[in-house]
Amino acid sequence: MCQENSRLLTLGVNIDHIATIRQARRTVEPDPVAAAVLAELAGADGITAHLREDRRHIQDRDLRLLRQTVRTHLNMECAATNEMVAIALDVKPDYVTLVPEKRQEVTTEGGLDVAGQIQRLSEVVDKLQTAGIPVSLFIDTDQKQIEAAVKTKAQFIELHTGRYVEAKDEASRDKELAALSQGCEQAIAAGLRVNAGHGLTYWNVYPVACLVGMEELNIGHTIISRASLVGIERAVREMKQAMRGQL
Repeated sequence: MCQENSRLLTLGVNIDHIATIRQARRTVEPDPVAAAVLAELAGADGITAHLREDRRHIQDRDLRLLRQTVRTHLNMECAATNEMVAIALDVKPDYVTLVPEKRQEVTTEGGLDVAGQIQRLSEVVDKLQTAGIPVSLFIDTDQKQIEAAVKTKAQFIELHTGRYVEAKDEASRDKELAALSQGCEQAIAAGLRVNAGHGLTYWNVYPVACLVGMEELNIGHTIISRASLVGIERAVREMKQAMRGQL
């Protein structure tokens, strides 16, 4: 059963850190758009790019070129701000994942507090989905947050896998994996579609890939790290193998 589910699971490759390398020198290379093309050729099922308010990696130019060149599906991660909603409505990615964002953080630190801002998020979800752009909410595996996500009428959630990734021992890891499994089951029963991501690596991805009903894993840092040594095509192929328990 586990192998069957992991075969059906798709991989969204997050290319933000290709842009991070480029922005370190404020130059033109490496180009995240070129990385996306190579990732798709290697078997990526989708491309994810986070347009942050401070533009620390992905730039507006990147997003627009990605929309023109991505042949699988383009997932735009962004904060639920008026600026980002306007950009999404203009660019029209295949779907939008709404994430929390703090200027001082290195990377996204946790899930959205959907329960604490249902009205605002419902308005954003309605605006995007009315325009034909499905919305996913990046949330922690918490019953209250899943229930709140249902109320916004978003089509997807993306479960934050950080606690599972950061677990210090096998017992803690098993506990967090069970929570992810329970959250996935709860969300699907409520009519949500479920993705997951954050901190997943070649060495910890398979148990998450085995969760029944999970549709897509969005993975970036570990793939780009490996790509710096072996190339992005091999790095993507090996992640697909890891998701199937074949690495």
